[in-house]
Amino acid sequence: MVEGQVEPSIDASSSPPSVDAPAPAATSARSPQLLLRPRRELFEHGLLPIPKLIFSDGTQTLAALADKLLHRSVSSPHRVDVPALADALQISLDHARLALDTLASVVPFEPDPDGAADVHDIVLFLYVQSYKRLVPRPHKDSAAIADVWPSTSAFDGYLSALSPLQLVRSNSRRFMPSQADEEAHQLSYLQKHMANIITLLAEPAEGEGDESLVLTMERFEHLGFLLHFSEGIPLTQAAPFFANSDPDMPAVPVSAAQVHDWVVQNIVVSLEHNAEKVLAKDNNMQNTADLDVPMTDSCSSHTRVQSSSPPGTSVPVNSTYVTSVSFVEGISKASVVKQPCDIKGPSLKVLNCHDSVIYILAPLSYATIYGCSDATIVLGAIGKAVKVEHCERVQVIAAAKRICIANCRECLFCLGVNQQPLIVGDNHKLQVAPFNTYYSQLEDHLAQVGVDSSINRWDEPLVLGMVDPHDSLSHPAGVSDVQAESATCIDPDQFTNFLIPNWFGADSPQSTKYNPFPLPEIYRASQKKKHSNLTDVQEAIRDVQLDENRKRELASALHVHFRDWLYASGNIRQLYCLQAD
Repeated sequence: MVEGQVEPSIDASSSPPSVDAPAPAATSARSPQLLLRPRRELFEHGLLPIPKLIFSDGTQTLAALADKLLHRSVSSPHRVDVPALADALQISLDHARLALDTLASVVPFEPDPDGAADVHDIVLFLYVQSYKRLVPRPHKDSAAIADVWPSTSAFDGYLSALSPLQLVRSNSRRFMPSQADEEAHQLSYLQKHMANIITLLAEPAEGEGDESLVLTMERFEHLGFLLHFSEGIPLTQAAPFFANSDPDMPAVPVSAAQVHDWVVQNIVVSLEHNAEKVLAKDNNMQNTADLDVPMTDSCSSHTRVQSSSPPGTSVPVNSTYVTSVSFVEGISKASVVKQPCDIKGPSLKVLNCHDSVIYILAPLSYATIYGCSDATIVLGAIGKAVKVEHCERVQVIAAAKRICIANCRECLFCLGVNQQPLIVGDNHKLQVAPFNTYYSQLEDHLAQVGVDSSINRWDEPLVLGMVDPHDSLSHPAGVSDVQAESATCIDPDQFTNFLIPNWFGADSPQSTKYNPFPLPEIYRASQKKKHSNLTDVQEAIRDVQLDENRKRELASALHVHFRDWLYASGNIRQLYCLQAD
């Protein structure tokens, strides 16, 4: 990013802070717990590997683009639709629609139903596409795990860092960026680029020419797309220059330099707070205020774990800093159920779970599945976005607004999604299938998060590039132009329903009693055929003419084969869980 594009009036080194701007010490003294945080959803679910959306010249191109979009805005002031964005960026309508759908999934307010977006939100969204993710630390014994991940891709020599091999096989997050590390990286990015960002939002002061830039309260509010305070206090309420504004009177515009100083000072306070926590962790002095401390379950009666290893589920309950993210982490050879009372906040992450069955039966905004293998993971209702990364031989059953699949192998995705599944990165042998389950509260949860069960685009994957330009890695020339491998639709004869036990108690008249996502005719016909065959076999066994000894032998043989299948498939653990219940 070219920093030279910043207006001199915003550069803190060339403009002294305004007398009205609070000093860093005053900010900390005012409220040591009032910490500015990056909006993690933007960085985790809002980045797209589309080269034409990434600008590396600071404000030069984006400022001109903003002016162009302001003149092309439709229907209402400063709103841009798909055709206008496609024309301005010279991209396809599909990519423009994907960009606006992705933006709608990460804004901190309810997006327009017509799909249009505010020009300034679009500009900030495009600016953040230049972000580079924090590079994971290598495994301390990489030679010992070199044979874990098979090298079947022609690009494995170049893209090894994109495979789960070095990221997830330690069954621990200590070799990957922690929540605190990632947040510090995001805050540092915003601190570095805040002058450019404010320049894009600012406008010349009336009657003073282009040398003096100001921000109106309306433009300032757009920074809430990037940052928020941990206590949920709006930026305009926390900012001293807008805090006491009369709601019936337009607020006086504020110097862009003053806004820049205030934002950067608060970022510095948060970075220092994070550094203290990381230092305490490195010195083995963790306490309950740690950003990443594992927490006990808030409703343990709904969590069933059968495992030789301790459960890794954590729920943040820190009153000093509420992350709004729950974790199911490090589960091995176990079954885990999470209901609404088990989950704090709108986001959940399933990390490094292996050979397990995970049920997330709750309405959420965001879900991330990362580094899992040989597992079945059910996501009940996700209203904004799901991301699945670096997984192997995992079955994901998800009802969601949208899903992104990256760098996975031999996985099956049974989907009820309102938007096209996005497939990026180094994927191999992926399959997609229609949604195949239900539980008693599913329709209620879908309604709560706004997922429409009458729309299912499970079989319309949108495939982007093999290389993610946000991963901070260098790649050889030409590899970035290679398209990712798409997914195939599962054969109808291999499609089966997935049964979720009723953990919600007695059914009510409003309970979901069947899969709310209609099956395509070919899959419905296959299901009817299987049911008919099962009925025929049951009747044949019931009507067979055998004496009592032979009937007992037949029943015993059936039980033996069923038991062998339970052990071979790993489903025996789920029966133990149900028995314990």
